[in-house]
Amino acid sequence: MERRHEPRREIDLALQVWGIETKGDTFLQQARTCDISLSGALLSELEVEVHSGDVIGVLYAGKKARFHVAWVRYSQTEPRVMAAIHRVEGDECPWGHLIPKQARGRAAGAN
Repeated sequence: MERRHEPRREIDLALQVWGIETKGDTFLQQARTCDISLSGALLSELEVEVHSGDVIGVLYAGKKARFHVAWVRYSQTEPRVMAAIHRVEGDECPWGHLIPKQARGRAAGAN
């Protein structure tokens, strides 16, 4: 059964991600999305170790927002990380303009 409360869009976007990795060092790197919604995204090509609950920053198209890491999956074949992220309430969605208007209205009504 689908647990998502809002529409998602499959799209490949390049973006910047920053934060503090598990070793305590700051990081800034390029990453990609493969799935977005108004409240989150699925990131891929991360090269740093992050954990569920961490807060990271995302910059896309000149707009930035903070996101909580919901879950992390480590690749078995290469040193890359995939992470689901959920936008911090009050921060504007950097890719909101890419979500169809009718989907944005349904997502607002679901809260």
